[in-house]
Amino acid sequence: MKLAIDVRGLTKRYSGRAVVDDVALQVGEGRICGFLGPNGSGKTTTIRMLCGLLQPDAGEGQCLGLDFRQQAAAIKRQVGYMTQKFGLYEDLSIRENLDFVARLFELPRRREAVDRALERLGLQGRQSQLAGMLSGGWKQRLALAACLIHEPRLLLLDEPTAGVDPKARRDFWDEIHRLAAQGITVLVSTHYMDEAARCHDLVYIAYGKILARGSEQEIVDGAGLSVWSVEGAGEQVWSERLRAMPGVQSVVAFGSTLHVAGRDGPLLARSLAPLHGQDGLRVSEARASLEDVFISLIDQSQDNFAAAKPQT
Repeated sequence: MKLAIDVRGLTKRYSGRAVVDDVALQVGEGRICGFLGPNGSGKTTTIRMLCGLLQPDAGEGQCLGLDFRQQAAAIKRQVGYMTQKFGLYEDLSIRENLDFVARLFELPRRREAVDRALERLGLQGRQSQLAGMLSGGWKQRLALAACLIHEPRLLLLDEPTAGVDPKARRDFWDEIHRLAAQGITVLVSTHYMDEAARCHDLVYIAYGKILARGSEQEIVDGAGLSVWSVEGAGEQVWSERLRAMPGVQSVVAFGSTLHVAGRDGPLLARSLAPLHGQDGLRVSEARASLEDVFISLIDQSQDNFAAAKPQT
């Protein structure tokens, strides 16, 4: 598979601490790669280095076939970058914002490019509306239209659906899959597990280091995680008791059900065996989910800033 992103040894340090630590990242052309991890894990820093907004301290490789360190300016013209926060002008209309972006890219036949962007994201009927008056979902559409106006080959989307309602998120992902079908490569960071499941490939980063990569099935199967479901009354009380049992790595509540996970399957099964039928509890083996795996991974990770001394 031809790679749109192929970087190795990607590193960025602040105050002597590695925010991104020796990261290798490969994304095939036309693929949707979900970039997952907790807050502060290095996702945004990695994305900014890939599109030339941050200079890495170390690393080598290509982005769209170009040296991502030496040819950053050329890469920028072929990349659409959507930031976490809405970055367009709220006192300009939708059309005016898109026209401004088209000017920045010095697009020929600018009006036609803006018309195409409006049509592509269904913004024609609102083109005169001020961006600041839009709901979160419509702001998201405008931001994506701005990312696409110069016909990029690669989209870098940094938590693009944060704070957006479920229907707007679904519509957004339908559009992302249409773009991928056209050959556009997408690297998207997200905290939503349902969005992760819609990606072709997943990369999980925690505290600057890659902990897992592959398809959803490959990551779940490769985690070696044993999960049991515990249902019944008093889940909060049982949550504390379960955490103290041998073989239990994590206990997470899903409504009135507790997911109990551990890496030593036989030990976990022996610890939970006495609970069957006790105080009305229902204990059954369950299939590990992405969320179970990622909670397990973060529990094993060491915060690279946990021991940082406060600035004086």
